[in-house]
Amino acid sequence: MPVTPTYPGVYVEEIPSGVRTIVGVATSITAFIGRAVQGPANEPVIINSFGDFERTFGGLDVNYPMSYAVRDFYLNGGSQAVIVRLYRPFFKDETERQTAQTDAQAAADKVAQAATTAAGGQNATTKDVVDAANLAASQAGNKGTPARTAADAVAKAASDAAAVTTPAPTPASVAKAASDAVAGAVSSASARNAATVKVGNLTFEAASRGKWGNLLRVRVDNKVSEDVAKRFGLDKSKLFNLTVRDMRPGGATESFLNVTTEESPRRIDRVLAAQSSLLRVSDKPPLTQPTAHQDPTKPEEDIWADNKFSTPVTSGVATDSQSLDTATYQGSPNDKTGIFALDSTDLFNLLCIPPDTRDGDTDKSVYQSALAYCEKRRAMLIVDPPAAWSANKAIAAAAAVKGIDTLGLTGTQARNGAIFFPRVIQADPGREGQLDTFVPCGIIAGVMARTDTQRGVWKAPAGIDAAMNGIQGLDVNLSDAENGMLNPIGINCLRSFPIFGRVVWGARTLRGADIAADEYKYIPVRRTALFIEESLFRGLKWVVFEPNDEPLWAQIRLNVGAFMQNLFRQGAFQGKSPREAYFVKCDKETTTQNDINLGIVNVVVGFAPLKPAEFVIIKIQQMAGQIDV
Repeated sequence: MPVTPTYPGVYVEEIPSGVRTIVGVATSITAFIGRAVQGPANEPVIINSFGDFERTFGGLDVNYPMSYAVRDFYLNGGSQAVIVRLYRPFFKDETERQTAQTDAQAAADKVAQAATTAAGGQNATTKDVVDAANLAASQAGNKGTPARTAADAVAKAASDAAAVTTPAPTPASVAKAASDAVAGAVSSASARNAATVKVGNLTFEAASRGKWGNLLRVRVDNKVSEDVAKRFGLDKSKLFNLTVRDMRPGGATESFLNVTTEESPRRIDRVLAAQSSLLRVSDKPPLTQPTAHQDPTKPEEDIWADNKFSTPVTSGVATDSQSLDTATYQGSPNDKTGIFALDSTDLFNLLCIPPDTRDGDTDKSVYQSALAYCEKRRAMLIVDPPAAWSANKAIAAAAAVKGIDTLGLTGTQARNGAIFFPRVIQADPGREGQLDTFVPCGIIAGVMARTDTQRGVWKAPAGIDAAMNGIQGLDVNLSDAENGMLNPIGINCLRSFPIFGRVVWGARTLRGADIAADEYKYIPVRRTALFIEESLFRGLKWVVFEPNDEPLWAQIRLNVGAFMQNLFRQGAFQGKSPREAYFVKCDKETTTQNDINLGIVNVVVGFAPLKPAEFVIIKIQQMAGQIDV
């Protein structure tokens, strides 16, 4: 800062250098959108390993392809991911759920009553009882409604009872099985979004939606600390200890000591909200003190197996999300749901939207919305091939040629997307290692992340080094000729070669068709441009409100030039010298007086991108006999 001399002597003044280092942003943070076993809904969560995914979102599940895509990402070199769990509830609110419960109860009772009436008939058989139950169930309403779901469940209980051979079923035993199934059927058909546990007069609920919470158990005891009570000015009788356990294999156990329902820093709803990944308080303050459980008196007694010692989910049973529809994926920018939940995260570079079911497809309208969003966020969308393309292996390439136009992923937005074909074959741990077909988006994102780390974002994520880990094969083995049909129209192929194994063998964007002649034909060129754009966007924020004249322009040239020079030294651009590789222009030619009057400063940055050597042509000729002279 400037100094004011007041006495004879030496003064030291620090002068700003004008250097404001621009740091390159990350290039391979991958966002995944889809259903998961558990975890917060419509809230982006950053993870750094598949272990993080297992802890927060429940790990692999055969019903949720997103979990496999995340696993593939980390198997192939991925580092950081953003997970958005989508949840589509069966009921909008509690009123709608209670109405459904009433309808389900009435339908289930009718089926049970029909079975009982049939069992009391003269010369009734077990078949008569089952037939009566099925008839009553068919009259309960349309398939998929809570009433029909409950009715079918009761009818199935009767059918299952009739199929038992030991002891031999009777009409009465079959009818009783139907009657006994009513409560469970009604509970399932009118399930809540989140499971609830009531301990005394205090109600808890699972920390996130889904039926995973149905296996929670809660225990309350009074072995509290007198010192804690004094510290917060509370009666010791107002304190309690809470323990919650996830009863799934390998489930977590959480303990919260010396908590209370009274107003204090240890109030139970606040403690759970801040520290628990399993449980929340459902009730609103003022809260009611929960009833303490009994203590076991014998060593062999298990506190998690007896309702005297802990409380399970007995009412308020939860259900998993419905199948996701287009509206759930697309979400709302105002509510930050669906794709727009990513508005709440600072940065992502790649976007994967696996299909909702393993053999299904992500709707093309979802991809279209995602592509527009990726353009806005300077990210790349990885598109999975439709399952129909591989339905007939013999003509799969031809089906892909016909099908690419039907996706509707065109225009300049398509520069921010890339499609990879075919799907891959993997062993499924959820089905004892059986082979099945999976979408490749997670693998591709992992390969891109690995390539970025090893070589840089300007290197095409393809070639013999772009091996795909964790797969047993490809859904379709493409030949060179078939590859030659797909590559010119912008479909990137996954190939299998001797020695090298299965590799990514294409690096074109959705604007990579030869006929389009787009300047962003190649994935590494587009990703390099996005990387530079995002880095400069963040690195030049200091310019805002600075005096708009030559001193500022010189600083901009200095800092942007230093950033580009660093990339040049890493081999990011063509050219033998910086002059051939890039330029930075910011002066009175780019920023006119009229721009200055409008508060605008224009910075023009150009670079010569590296383009992949897609075709290696070796020319060989025979040497004619040489005549020495």
